[in-house]
Amino acid sequence: MAAINDVIDLSIDEGIAVITSQHPPVNALSAIVRDGLTAAFDQAIADDKVKAIVLTCAGRTFFAGADISEFGKPPKGASLHAPFDKMEAAPKPLVAAIHGTSLGGGFETALVCHYRVAVPSARVGLPEVKLGLLAGAGGTQRLPRIVGAAKALDMVTSGAPIGGKAALAAGLVDELAPEGELRATAIAFARKLLAEKRPLKKVRDLAVAGATPELFAEFRAKNAKAFRGFEAPEASIKCIEAAARLPFDEGKKFEREEFMKLVSGVQSQAQRYMFFAERQAAKIDGLPEGTATRPVKKVGMIGAGTMGGGIAMNFLNKGIAVTIVETQQAALERGTAT
Repeated sequence: MAAINDVIDLSIDEGIAVITSQHPPVNALSAIVRDGLTAAFDQAIADDKVKAIVLTCAGRTFFAGADISEFGKPPKGASLHAPFDKMEAAPKPLVAAIHGTSLGGGFETALVCHYRVAVPSARVGLPEVKLGLLAGAGGTQRLPRIVGAAKALDMVTSGAPIGGKAALAAGLVDELAPEGELRATAIAFARKLLAEKRPLKKVRDLAVAGATPELFAEFRAKNAKAFRGFEAPEASIKCIEAAARLPFDEGKKFEREEFMKLVSGVQSQAQRYMFFAERQAAKIDGLPEGTATRPVKKVGMIGAGTMGGGIAMNFLNKGIAVTIVETQQAALERGTAT
């Protein structure tokens, strides 16, 4: 195995190049990963001994998504479109081997590949809407070309991922691999593609099925209340409409314009802030990662007012016994009644 850089390796298994990302904890598509992938695909495509390519990740997951800590900052390294362009135009079969959670930019990476193999426990999807964004690396253009407009609308506006078996049924995955045998199965699948001389399937060349004006009108009406006040769901709907009516490159340009509006807007900035704040709130300065939590069996509360009562309710809802102490009987009775 040859190291392309600190996080990307390239090995050759009897004519099958295996490009592996090892960028813990979740193989986020940060600048060092994008640079490494770009160089690795250059090398694999140029090597005459390589007949097909498998893209996989070490650790607990395939590319889990873009590195959102880079959003809003000056560009660094290759853009995500640099490796994507090389992958899609590769003259050799390219297979994505998916495990863990392949979400957002990670799933967009898989959609650029000619074929996809996954384990049943894998989960794939485009959850950007939860950050006030849309899938801005071709996701809104490629997804509906595989699953059709109706299912794409549901997936991009809910952000909910689907499992490996559901992905196979939807055509997002071409073959399921036994758990623990993903790499070997993906390599065997690549050999089968060569033996059967299968074509290089480019998602961009497919048409969007089921995209009618009535579909979009009904979907907007059905979800009007849920989407009210949020910009990202409507922007995602517009992008799927664009996928249906425009050539791929024009649709991708439209998607990019909509993405840039969202990423610079206050809604996405606020939702991304909340995303990081929630994760930071779970960490305690000076406490080593992995420290076991103490079991809590009972709680004492001083004061049965609004705050004390609310805190007591949280513990009671978890089945933890609470003793409340108050200075006056009337205040105690009001608090316990609430």
